[in-house]
Amino acid sequence: MARTIFVLNGPNLNLLGTREPEIYGRESLDDIAATLTDHAASLGVTLDIRQSNHEGHLIDWLHEAQSSGANAVIINPGGYSHTSVALYDAVKAITTPVILVHLTDPATRESFRQIDLVALAATHVITGQGTRGYVRALDAAARL
Repeated sequence: MARTIFVLNGPNLNLLGTREPEIYGRESLDDIAATLTDHAASLGVTLDIRQSNHEGHLIDWLHEAQSSGANAVIINPGGYSHTSVALYDAVKAITTPVILVHLTDPATRESFRQIDLVALAATHVITGQGTRGYVRALDAAARL
């Protein structure tokens, strides 16, 4: 049976590569997905990669990861990390391990980004490593 890892991306991540590239880099979400898909094949895992600008979709997908028996979830909730008690609750509500990824390090950014609600519920947190953080998260998820 194939091990499946969900990779969930939140608001504005569809604009990666063009949105503030001096902060978030020039790689697009499609570039990240291609890198992860290639790496997943070498690890013997299957990915289910999704992006939404809507909080409810992310919550539904966390529930789906649990109900479908996914081995882990990698999530970059974008700005919802700092505002969404509902995402925090959804991560807490499932037993599927959740690895949080941020391209930048919120601790070094604006004060409103320094509170990370989703990080409080996540199994593991990787920040400030750019797109390499996704690969590190995939490595960690594959070991679970």
